[in-house]
Amino acid sequence: MDQRQALIAFGALSQETRLQVIRMLVVAGPDGMAAGAIAEKAEVSPSNVSFHLKELERSGLIAQQRESRSIIYTANYEALGGLVRFLMEDCCSGHPEICAPAAEVAACCTPKMEEKLQ
Repeated sequence: MDQRQALIAFGALSQETRLQVIRMLVVAGPDGMAAGAIAEKAEVSPSNVSFHLKELERSGLIAQQRESRSIIYTANYEALGGLVRFLMEDCCSGHPEICAPAAEVAACCTPKMEEKLQ
């Protein structure tokens, strides 16, 4: 991920509802969530959530697909991982113990994600 892409992603995440939505979608996993369910859980109107979903999709952090009459949104884990890698790219300055807490957090979620994918 380059700096321009990171700035777009951070811009999309710098709003409370969008940050809440992206966290919901990360938890939902690869099955994602319908727009209506996202609006309900976020306690915002469907038109409001639609605005925020459009911004998150434009940033590349989420994707959508139509399933029957619903639009299902999913987190783009590759883009989210790229954003984390962008932040950690120059981490540590030769001192890996500085980044160890962040690496531990990333490692702790791996088994949960693998379970969801099975």
